[in-house]
Amino acid sequence: MFFQGWSGIVRTIVVGTLAYALLVAALRVSGKRTLAKLNAFDLVVTVALGSTLASILLSEGVALAEGVTGFVLLIALQYGVATLSVRSRTFAQAVRSEPTLLLRDGEMLPRAMRAARVTEAELETVIRTEGRRGIDQIDAVVLESDGSFSVIDAGGTGRGGTVRAGT
Repeated sequence: MFFQGWSGIVRTIVVGTLAYALLVAALRVSGKRTLAKLNAFDLVVTVALGSTLASILLSEGVALAEGVTGFVLLIALQYGVATLSVRSRTFAQAVRSEPTLLLRDGEMLPRAMRAARVTEAELETVIRTEGRRGIDQIDAVVLESDGSFSVIDAGGTGRGGTVRAGT
């Protein structure tokens, strides 16, 4: 239960090192988009890459070549989806959410907030995180497709920022 022999440990070290190096190389070749701020599809690919790496490391039934094939397949699919998203607005809307305006001219937009499952308290927290005392100092708050909030200042001071959802 605690130790099954050195061969499993040596395999994990050798295969893990090679798999990690090949994953880093594949991510570098695939470009910055693979590591961009995560929308829902990017998150799925990232989790799947991690799961594939864990399978390669810990399952003797998964050969390094099979795992690397999994890496390449996931990255190729992500690249294909990103490429199709750029070329087809319809496809992009199917795999990515659009930003949602939650507050405009100091007024909360209840229907949009309800659809985005954002409470008044959460929106007020986002505003305070930006150093504002109240919604009257804000032109807009947008829930971005990656889950972050963009706060746009009233009066054009240009001090708006981005806050991660859930912070």
